[in-house]
Amino acid sequence: MAYADQKANQSVAIGSVVLVHVGLGAALLSGLAVKVFEPIDPPLITKNIPIENPPEPPPEHKPKPVTKAQPRPSARDVVTVPIRRVETDAAPTYPTTTIEYPPLPPAPPTPEPRPYIEPPMPTVSLARGLRPSGDQGRWFPQDSYPPAARRAGAEGRVSVSVDVGTDGRVIACRVTSSSGNGDLDAATCRLTTRNGRFEPARDASGAPTASTTALRNVRWALE
Repeated sequence: MAYADQKANQSVAIGSVVLVHVGLGAALLSGLAVKVFEPIDPPLITKNIPIENPPEPPPEHKPKPVTKAQPRPSARDVVTVPIRRVETDAAPTYPTTTIEYPPLPPAPPTPEPRPYIEPPMPTVSLARGLRPSGDQGRWFPQDSYPPAARRAGAEGRVSVSVDVGTDGRVIACRVTSSSGNGDLDAATCRLTTRNGRFEPARDASGAPTASTTALRNVRWALE
C-alpha cells in the first residue's frame, strides 16, 4: 500500500509541473502577440531612386620599354672569312645511255581506191512450165471414133508427145505408145493437133517460149 501511494504522489507532482509550464507558455505567447503586432498609423510609401554608374577609371599609363643600345663591335672582334667564287660557262653533264632499236619494217603499199559498183537488184524469175488449157478429155468427143476401127472392133490406149508453139497451139505430135491400131493412133494425133490448146511456157523474164510435153493416155473403147 505504501508503494501505491508513492506512485500516486509522483503522478500528481508531474501533472502539476506540466500545468505550470503550459500556463507560462500561454502567458508568454499572449504578451509577445500584443507587443509585436502593433498597428502602423502612417502608410508605407516606396520610391525608386536611380543609381548612377560609377565613373570609369582613367587608362592605366604604361611606361615605354627602354631599349639599351648595343655597343658596336670593334675591328678586332669581327672575323672576315674569304669566299672563293668559281665561275664557269659549261653546262652540267649527266651520264647518258644510248639504246639502239631495230629498224621498222616498211609500211605496206596503200591500195588504190576502187570505184563503187552498186550490186544488181535481185530479179524475180517469171519462168513456168507448159500447162493444158481446159479439160483434155473434151479434145476427143464420142463421135470422133474412127469408123474403120469401129467396124474392126479395135480398142486400146495411145500415148503421144506434142510440141507447142509460143501461141499455145500444137505444132507437132508423135505417138510414144501405140494402141495396136493405126487408125486409133492417127486419130489421137489428129484430134490433139486440131483441138489441143495450152498455156505456153515462159522464161525467167516472162516471155512465152516453145516447149514439148507428154499428154495423158488416151483410151479408146466401144460402147
